[in-house]
Amino acid sequence: MISAPRDAGDHEAPPDDGAVAHSRGAFFGRRKGHKLRSHQADLVDNLLPHLAVDINAPAPDRLTELFDDGIEHVRLEIGFGGGEHLIAEAQAFPNVGFIGCEPYVNGMAKILTQIEARNVGNVRLFAGDAAELLAWAPACSLARIDLIHPDPWPKRRHWKRRFVQDATVAAMARIIKFGGEFRFVSDIDDYCAWTLAHLMRAPEFAWLAERAIDWQSPWPDYTMTRYGAKAEREGRKAAYLRFRRL
Repeated sequence: MISAPRDAGDHEAPPDDGAVAHSRGAFFGRRKGHKLRSHQADLVDNLLPHLAVDINAPAPDRLTELFDDGIEHVRLEIGFGGGEHLIAEAQAFPNVGFIGCEPYVNGMAKILTQIEARNVGNVRLFAGDAAELLAWAPACSLARIDLIHPDPWPKRRHWKRRFVQDATVAAMARIIKFGGEFRFVSDIDDYCAWTLAHLMRAPEFAWLAERAIDWQSPWPDYTMTRYGAKAEREGRKAAYLRFRRL
């Protein structure tokens, strides 16, 4: 799976790869899949505007201002897919505000359905490019960023679309509080090595693994996504990487 940071370096892209790539477009492809059911479409039209983060407005001094009173910290999940991990975390930590970033309309519709059904009040949503959200938010305003089973863009010509790039690592370093974390999960060996290479050449982050079990097993209370469970059934082992903001 992952042998050592030295092996990860064999996969690394040139510095500033993300800055160049993002100037030409976002880190995602299509924005919509199958047709939404009528209730899902209604939630997108009527509930989403109340929960949406508007990056066209001036950023608040603190991201906690996006939530009701009682929120102590804010975390971000990039590309939440069906939303099962984000909703589980939001319910487990009611004093934490969660921002979910997902460009795909179908994923947004799914999480809105869960928010309504479970009456979850500590989630806000951004239906766009996470890089733009990171650039908008105030410095040192996030306690953690999660990137769980992102699209690996396996073909070399598409590597510029991977979210983990030198530019986005620098953006995360600006926005994560000192002592906060970036957490990454993938069952794609190449993307895990790529992520290690990018994070370990960033002086603002330290990889927290001290032994193999630290990245071979999920962290405590991790909520397995449907994709993660499917990967395990098919014999694909994920790596669970944690990096602390120094």
